[in-house]
Amino acid sequence: MKQTKKLKFNIPDYALFALEKMKEKGFEAYIVGGCTRDLFMSKEPSDWDIATNARPEQTQAVFKFQNIKTFYENDFGTVGVVFPENNVVEITTYRSESTYSDYRHPDKVVWSRHIEEDLKRRDFTINAIAISPLGKEEFEIIDLFFGLKDIKNKVIRTVGKPEERFSEDFLRMMRAVRFENTLGKGWKIEENTEKAIIKYSYLLEKSSKERIRDELIKIIMSENAAQGIETLRKTGLLSHIMPELEKGFGVKQNKHHVYDCYRHNLECLNYAAKKGLDSHVRMAALLHDIGKPTTKKGTGENATFYNHEMVGAKMAEKMLNRLKFPKKDIDKIVNLVRYHLFYYNVDEVGESSVRRLVRKAGIENMEDLLQLRMADRIGSGCPKAEPYKLRHLKYMIEKVSQDPISVKMLKINGNDIMQILKTEPGPKIGQLLDILLEEVLKNPKNNTKKHLTDKLMELSKLKDKDLLKLTQKAKKEIDKIETKQDQMTKERYWVT
Repeated sequence: MKQTKKLKFNIPDYALFALEKMKEKGFEAYIVGGCTRDLFMSKEPSDWDIATNARPEQTQAVFKFQNIKTFYENDFGTVGVVFPENNVVEITTYRSESTYSDYRHPDKVVWSRHIEEDLKRRDFTINAIAISPLGKEEFEIIDLFFGLKDIKNKVIRTVGKPEERFSEDFLRMMRAVRFENTLGKGWKIEENTEKAIIKYSYLLEKSSKERIRDELIKIIMSENAAQGIETLRKTGLLSHIMPELEKGFGVKQNKHHVYDCYRHNLECLNYAAKKGLDSHVRMAALLHDIGKPTTKKGTGENATFYNHEMVGAKMAEKMLNRLKFPKKDIDKIVNLVRYHLFYYNVDEVGESSVRRLVRKAGIENMEDLLQLRMADRIGSGCPKAEPYKLRHLKYMIEKVSQDPISVKMLKINGNDIMQILKTEPGPKIGQLLDILLEEVLKNPKNNTKKHLTDKLMELSKLKDKDLLKLTQKAKKEIDKIETKQDQMTKERYWVT
């Protein structure tokens, strides 16, 4: 269905320029795909795609004449046109239907001369709308499959029969779930489309693990991440992506939890998503208790899950490797799962225990680990994410991680003093170092070898009793500075 409408779209100049130049050379050119959908949803597209009846070499020729760089590095007719500030418009030749033996790529690329043929091969109606500017705020719209109506009603529906669209690329089933959870509130997968996903969910395993991973990350990073995972479960897709997670469905916990294992993990993810935490914490929140079903002993409120964090870490590592996550991401997520069950009570755990936790989990991971613990609390039904004891732990972590106030901070040491003063080891060396440390704490600019050497020469002229008095005064000042530093750290975390 073609129509002409007055529309106010914020299309960047470089994309309009690309359309104009293609048309000037006698070719058709339409904005298509996700960017068209976003325009009608009043969203700013992240990229710009144009479909044309020009062959790839003809498209390149159009912009070569304009001295604009292009690249063509694929078999699907997509030419990248590079504008200033690395703005890229992808221009693709119309294609028609073809068979998909690998359920991802067409067996052969068949060029078409008509935009209608190109739109028929697209995944969902909301992505099968083409627009082209005709004049000031006037656009030609081609909407063969009533995608505009589906955008208005927030419906995700395949172009044509769901079975046919999914047989071309089984990952489209997962994309439907992703769109439902990332396009905004109120979006739903159309009934027949959802039935087809449920029926053919097992075929998702034919898709590459890398592509499944990328779709999963997009769902995890959405604000409605938990709902997205639940939709994957209801449609049967989750058991072919993360069966380890689904095993927790219906597995009841103990008196410390109000939800079953699966729901608890989702509630933790929900908290992490609402707080805008990064992908590592979100994934760890989702996976931190996947070891519980395997380690559960007993029933009812006294059930136990001993070592579930260690078992879960191994399961998470195996799963993330299967999904082809990068090693650095796997290491980070597995580390969080492994140490999420750390024990801390203000009056029971001392500095040595906190140091051990920091050493094992890594100081660089401590903030994420604390965020995971807060997600774990909310996911357990606790009303408060950060109680006093977690704030106190933050204080302790910073305290044990700070460089201690020590003579090791000085740009001069005991051996230097003995060489400068040509003296032997003895208590006097320690006294001099304490006095020099006070000098530096009062003014860090004094921490140079020259200044400390000059000060040392002054001190060497003092009598022993006067040096002792200065040493005692220096120790008192150092204690005061340490106490003040500690108090400032406490105030930062509202602890006493």
